[in-house]
Amino acid sequence: MRDLLFLSHRIPYPPDKGEKIRGWNLLGHLAQSYNIHLGCLIDDAADWQHLPLLRERCAEVAAFGIDRRWQKLFALARARPGRPLMLDYYRHRGLLRWVDDLLARRRMDVLYIYSAAMAPYVLRHDAGAHRHAGGLRVLDMQDIDSEKWAAYAGRSAWPMRLVWAREGRTLLAYERRAAAACDNTLFVTEAEARRFVTLAPESAGRVDWLENGVDLAQFNPALDFANPYAGLPGDGPDLVFTGNMDYWPNVDAAVWFAENVLTRLQRIHAGLRLHVVGANPALQVKRLVERPGVYVTGRVPDVRPYVAHAALAVAPLRIARGIQNKVLEAMAMAKPVVASRQAFEGIHATPGRDLLVGDGAPAMVQAVLDILDGRYPGLPAAARAAVEARYSWPAQLVRLDRVLAGGGERTA
Repeated sequence: MRDLLFLSHRIPYPPDKGEKIRGWNLLGHLAQSYNIHLGCLIDDAADWQHLPLLRERCAEVAAFGIDRRWQKLFALARARPGRPLMLDYYRHRGLLRWVDDLLARRRMDVLYIYSAAMAPYVLRHDAGAHRHAGGLRVLDMQDIDSEKWAAYAGRSAWPMRLVWAREGRTLLAYERRAAAACDNTLFVTEAEARRFVTLAPESAGRVDWLENGVDLAQFNPALDFANPYAGLPGDGPDLVFTGNMDYWPNVDAAVWFAENVLTRLQRIHAGLRLHVVGANPALQVKRLVERPGVYVTGRVPDVRPYVAHAALAVAPLRIARGIQNKVLEAMAMAKPVVASRQAFEGIHATPGRDLLVGDGAPAMVQAVLDILDGRYPGLPAAARAAVEARYSWPAQLVRLDRVLAGGGERTA
């Protein structure tokens, strides 16, 4: 079998957040055709237990632990004009040595760079930008991270506004250099790919997209789960918002929804409850439990019971890139979804038939009320059908084979 280096800024397991879901499914597919040499970083102590499972899928696994607080300080200490902080946040000497050793002793047929943060491990100047030109270089950026930081700047106060704006500018410049040094750059949606071409026209013709999928057997409305809401005060209805709750867009969305939407809904449905379900809740999220009817779970072993027993799922993100797995997974479970315009972007579905889209607080309040009042009885079945039609992983991964073979539908 051929050899493939897969470099990931986070361990691609468990599949409980977007980048890990995509990474885990990519590894499963690639393992059918390649000996995978996985190099990754671990920033959560709970993830070390998953290495044996990854070793079953890979020929070689090299994982290195990082401490988020120290990495932030390290990145700030190494700050240089024009250099994005993200590159040094994800820099680890042990992983650098492992990559150098691997590429010195073994020729890789494919170098799969999973996020721009990992590109320096292969493309950095001291290793020689073309030293390993024999292998196909694929940069899977997923989203345009630089635009996310620019969006953060637009919603932040001084001095963080300046920090995030600088990160957006410097990271875009690096994303362009990394894409130019690779044979192919992938994004999670066609819209994201085409947007990058407008920002980096020199990469036109070498930019593709590979959409995410959903495990339709795992996220199946026919599965039976115990009700996690049983025994809580009040009688609902229950709304659920899932995601990693130290991720700033999710933090912002949870706080915004509680402050601007939930209170209005509770004036009409006094027993209505909001459940914020996800690991590592930030302090702002934890404080939401001070509000009537708000529950913050922290990490749970399985989000599906919370989705299955909710009246509907909400995705009120005000900053979003690419595609929201939380929306697709809730739809796959035949659950009505109310999404913001930003959370809906990139999803192939029809608003009003497959899900509801609310742009702003009044529209989101009305959308939730319409579902609770039974005005969209066909939404659950239509949601499941939309995901079945478009988002199975096998259907998506066929495209990856074409990309690695030099085909695919590249942007003009």
